[in-house]
Amino acid sequence: MKSSAVTVTTSPTLLVPADDFARHVYIHVTGNATVYLGNSTVTTSTGLATEKNTSPIEIFVPSKETIYAIVAADTENVRILTPDID
Repeated sequence: MKSSAVTVTTSPTLLVPADDFARHVYIHVTGNATVYLGNSTVTTSTGLATEKNTSPIEIFVPSKETIYAIVAADTENVRILTPDID
């Protein structure tokens, strides 16, 4: 597994880059802000809202797909865990 830390901003921020393999990823919002997940055009209106400062969430990511995130204000720290299958 590979772990990474990403600071999500008020612009769509890449969390999980595209890969040739489908995989399960784990995303953990470490602070108290709501982080919204989606594609490269994610907004706070269209994104999947995460729970604040809770357990990691598991998401299945099909091959060639990405996950982006955005916050409404300031920044938020997110931890990502992905398989190391390359």
